[in-house]
Amino acid sequence: METREYIDSGILELYVFGTLSEAETEEVSAMAAKNQEIKDEILSIEKAVISLSFSMSPYLSAVNFDKIRNQLIIKHGGVVKMKPRNNWSAYIGWAAAILLLIGVGYQYTQYQQAQNEIVTVETEKAKLNEEMNSLQSKHKQTETVLAILRDENNTVIPLAGQAVDPTAKAKIYWNKETQAVYVDASGLPEPPEGKVYQVWALQLSPSLVPTSIGLLDDFKSNTAKLFAVSNAVGAQGFGITLEPAGGSLTPTMDQLYTLGKV
Repeated sequence: METREYIDSGILELYVFGTLSEAETEEVSAMAAKNQEIKDEILSIEKAVISLSFSMSPYLSAVNFDKIRNQLIIKHGGVVKMKPRNNWSAYIGWAAAILLLIGVGYQYTQYQQAQNEIVTVETEKAKLNEEMNSLQSKHKQTETVLAILRDENNTVIPLAGQAVDPTAKAKIYWNKETQAVYVDASGLPEPPEGKVYQVWALQLSPSLVPTSIGLLDDFKSNTAKLFAVSNAVGAQGFGITLEPAGGSLTPTMDQLYTLGKV
């Protein structure tokens, strides 16, 4: 029989699986010893079995892999002389092991996909919660603005722009019953880094006496630009200046942005 016909007959696969009779096993071993092509083919079959086992079992450790590789390739020069079997039990065992590895690989893949889907769902859930919280915050701000605008007890005091910025403007909503004061700062430019707007209640006569009633902190994040400040009992006017972060004890007059009388 020609070498190629001998290889194509399938006997070498049965040899690797250990299902040949003793005589057949000795015959293949003798052929492999004399014919390098047959020996190389047996080595190729053994490597294919190792590769299949390794690729389908993600948890095959490097130690176990090296043991198998040493047994099949290094120790025996690529040819494993297995004990002959008179039945198909060994072949069935190999087939079952391969099927088990395929099943383990499939289950591992499914598990990984499920884990990825869980992470995606949790991420989407977090985004939805964040959006919901943002909407609720905006809704509360809207309700506050509407309540202030609709309160008939509020006195509206417009504050006009001054020399530093003639286009600037603001409004004071002052409830003289509760003395609560709200500032609509939507007409003010965004303060530069390290600066903050400070609101002053003014006593105009008999002399000018400014009293700080609050800072417009978090100007950028306050989308409604409506700020609650301290009460302003007896105020005759209001002004807003631009001050260093943290505010000042007295107003910086050349940074007076808006001013208005009651």
